[in-house]
Amino acid sequence: MKYIYTAVLTPSGEDGRYFARVPDLPSCITSGKDLPDAIDMITDAASGWLVVAEDEGMPIAPPTAQRDIPRDADSVLSLITIDTLRYRTETDTRAVRKNVSLPAWMAAMAEKRNINCSQVLQDALRGLLGT
Repeated sequence: MKYIYTAVLTPSGEDGRYFARVPDLPSCITSGKDLPDAIDMITDAASGWLVVAEDEGMPIAPPTAQRDIPRDADSVLSLITIDTLRYRTETDTRAVRKNVSLPAWMAAMAEKRNINCSQVLQDALRGLLGT
């Protein structure tokens, strides 16, 4: 899924650091050493938040209009784009064993030709999933 939310980035007053939060995602907060780092960090935090919400069937709030987001006068608003499918492909690299059934002739031919069936299945699924 793809989402767009507004992040609120507030200077911490120390060494150019920023606190970052996404008001629409409860407890989604982080900080960064500067503004670009804070944007990267909050995008990563929001991605993790949304992946868990999707997996657990938690409600996901629609984005609030920027004009309606409460913020300090020195805060910066930034739109962040989250692609949970992309995030999953980058962070969840665990291998999971799956038992599949093939016709005997197909398994024999694949073995004779040194075809890695696991790799073929992964490549096919990537194509079907658009990753």
